[in-house]
Amino acid sequence: MILTITSNDRKMNAREKTKLGGLIVKAGLRYEKRVLLLGGLIDLRRRLQADAGERSRLMEIGAEAFGNARH
Repeated sequence: MILTITSNDRKMNAREKTKLGGLIVKAGLRYEKRVLLLGGLIDLRRRLQADAGERSRLMEIGAEAFGNARH
């Protein structure tokens, strides 16, 4: 079966990637190397899986960065 990606799907995918890139900029990591960013994200995923409290702690930090609005 061949999957067809529509123009709308591509636009939504591009929009999502743009938003995720914006988070990198907002975190002050714009000029870091991609391998460092990927390593950090992989480490974050592992820490989230290992420690349920880590999610809450990081959510609070993120909410503060967004001006206390939950996103």
